[in-house]
Amino acid sequence: MRKHLVGLAGMASAMLAFSFVPAQSEIVVGVVTSQTGPVSSIGIPYGRGIAAGHAYISEVGGEKIRYILLDDASDPSNASKNARKLIEEESVDVLIGTAGAPGTVAMVSVATEQSVPTISYTPVPSVPKLAGVPWAVSIPQAPSLMVGVVVEQMHKMGVKNVGFIGFSDAWGDLVYNNLKATSEPLGMTVVTNERYARADTTVTAQVLKVVAAKPDGFMCGGSGTGGALPYLGLAERGYKGPIFGTPALINPDFVRLAGKSAEGLIASTGPITVVEQLADDHPNKKIGLTFKEVHLKANGVPSTDGFSAYAFDAWLVLADAIKRALPKAKPRTQEFRAAMREAIYSTSDVVGTHGVYNYRPDSHLGTDRRALVLVKLEQGQWKLLK
Repeated sequence: MRKHLVGLAGMASAMLAFSFVPAQSEIVVGVVTSQTGPVSSIGIPYGRGIAAGHAYISEVGGEKIRYILLDDASDPSNASKNARKLIEEESVDVLIGTAGAPGTVAMVSVATEQSVPTISYTPVPSVPKLAGVPWAVSIPQAPSLMVGVVVEQMHKMGVKNVGFIGFSDAWGDLVYNNLKATSEPLGMTVVTNERYARADTTVTAQVLKVVAAKPDGFMCGGSGTGGALPYLGLAERGYKGPIFGTPALINPDFVRLAGKSAEGLIASTGPITVVEQLADDHPNKKIGLTFKEVHLKANGVPSTDGFSAYAFDAWLVLADAIKRALPKAKPRTQEFRAAMREAIYSTSDVVGTHGVYNYRPDSHLGTDRRALVLVKLEQGQWKLLK
């Protein structure tokens, strides 16, 4: 597990550690992501998105913002340990992270226990409360919407029986449960519920069961490179039906690994994925294009995924909350943490790359249906499905 410190004004990489003597009143943000391990194909982009966010906004109200990035190696137990380390040893004001739903759930649990506000860039179905008060919000679109808009498209295309293969963890559960909840009222049937571990290298047995069920549509509940396995397996077995997915697959590593087996895949995603294809008056186009420029300058590589943009949006929500919390308390105090929690949960119309964010005490989800578009994979490129 490596520890990364990021200094001032655009030191964007977070890949090299250096010593830093903090200013007395600086704001310190603890970031956890998966730089290594099976979730790293989405964890690395998350880290780059944070670097872009810091390059874009490195101080608020005259107070410098510093972040500390830790690698959880794709292990939920490490995510929990990292959260505790950042809180107890670094006295961070806010936490952001991590890659993968299981690690995020573990991290949020620790943060809530310690009364530290947390912004998740991974979907979580719910957040715990301490004395009736929630301490975490989620940046991604609600899983019910991620899946629901795809199910609407399936229905339009005449799909009646859906095959499903997904991760054997919280993310797989989220996709499957929402697939059933949104498809059954439309008269559709989910005919399989096959699962596999994120670190698995084959899903042959699961694919055979799906093919035997003869579905006329298929949905994957995986993410990143691991999400490619079901599509590869189905293609090998000659499956010719339409294929579908969620924003968890909007990743160049997925496209590279899945290759021709994912041709024609229809998925939901935030507007950032096809920002250049959006109408000029689209509310997310201006900040989306800005993000692309900042990401390239901060990281030396372009953003070609949806995950880095989620992390960038997390930083925008963070910066907006800091602006409103600073008049109430000084950083590095429990009073400031409480003020940040209150400010985050009163976020109003913060325009990001994936949507427009509004949080309220009764909801940890900040976006609505406007935060999703449908895209189709054609010759290795995502195209806006109109």
